[in-house]
Amino acid sequence: MTLASMYKLDYIQILDQHAQTNLNSSWVNDKGAWMTNVIIIFFIKFFFGIIPGISQELSWTLTTLTYNVGSYIMFHAVTGVPFEFSQGAYDGITLWEQIDGGVQFTATRKYLTAVPIALFFLNTHHTNYAPFAFFMTLIVTIINLIAKLPSMHQVRLFDINQKIDTGL
Repeated sequence: MTLASMYKLDYIQILDQHAQTNLNSSWVNDKGAWMTNVIIIFFIKFFFGIIPGISQELSWTLTTLTYNVGSYIMFHAVTGVPFEFSQGAYDGITLWEQIDGGVQFTATRKYLTAVPIALFFLNTHHTNYAPFAFFMTLIVTIINLIAKLPSMHQVRLFDINQKIDTGL
């Protein structure tokens, strides 16, 4: 595949992406989705809190780890669109890259970046600054936040989520 044909495919893909509303990512901008995010964190904490034998400190750590891993998978690991309305316009890009058409520093992106940070601080406080819980949640939170950086937009490390060349 030549360089010119790669640019042509990218240009066509960008045109296809702006042809209609992306139903896969437009829901993230709704304030109800923001509240649902908080409710999900509450239910994760509640679930780990009611398991017998799990301390409050461990339940906070598990809540933070579960949220960050789930958030990473949902926003940064899965590519494409689960529906067939886009005809491949979003193949190869993650949900995070689809949000707001790839525009950086929108209110939604700021919110979804602030939530893991706030959850990390809550976890650190409620675990009484325990070193193991601190470093475990710090590492997972940093990995989640690095994936959200503008410099990581459409960057694939270790060929994970690599766009498949269809030869068109």
